Amino acid sequence: MSWATTDRLEAALLCLVACGGLGWQALRLVARLPEPRSEPEQGAGESDRLFSRSLPPPPDKEPYAAIAARPGLAVKVALSSALVGACVGLAVGLGGALAYLVPLVPVGMVLLVVDWRTTLLPTRIIHPTYVLLAVLIPVAALLDHDLTSLYRAGWGWLLVGGWFWVFWWLLGAWGFGDVRLARVLGPALGYLGWDQLVVGLFLVLLVGGLGGVVLGIAHRSLRRRFPYGPFMLVGAFLGVVLGPWLAAGLGY
Repeated sequence: MSWATTDRLEAALLCLVACGGLGWQALRLVARLPEPRSEPEQGAGESDRLFSRSLPPPPDKEPYAAIAARPGLAVKVALSSALVGACVGLAVGLGGALAYLVPLVPVGMVLLVVDWRTTLLPTRIIHPTYVLLAVLIPVAALLDHDLTSLYRAGWGWLLVGGWFWVFWWLLGAWGFGDVRLARVLGPALGYLGWDQLVVGLFLVLLVGGLGGVVLGIAHRSLRRRFPYGPFMLVGAFLGVVLGPWLAAGLGY
């Protein structure tokens, strides 16, 4: 067995245990979430209203506390986080990137569950994740002795976040929660490499588009509103795992 294979297996085992353990506790975040307001707070300025523009909560929104208390969901989140973490560890190997990827996996799983059930991506989870990445991605670069990766993470934030912001601004193509999520996924993909960033962005858009078509056909009520975040997260995960392989297959 080569050292590279051993390295990846060790990373997969580490991520399996760590992501599974964090995933087991992750629904506590959901239970503590305040319910969203339907409208911006009274007295908010025009700019506040503009940049908070996103879809209001649906009238029949499931309460966050009820989601967190669903029987068996904690086990499912823990097992899913462990499996996804193992795949990520196997793809990237031991290295500084695990410093931010390990906590990001269960956070992503929580966002997937919440958005799927409510079509909302809570800022109370996404905003602290910005801080988490702002601290841990530079730590990863220091551990890897690779400041170029930090530079790519910045480009990831600009390219992926900018892409979603422009289309939100011009076409209202997504809710602003999806724009916020893009600003999480961009740096995470960019740090890993250009292959992961470019292929990841493509897969985010492809998986999201296909998912929207399928949901629109299956549920006509969702044609104007459907949870895009879960598809973004699946696309980003595939970008991490398959990005270098797909790029190599295309001759890049």
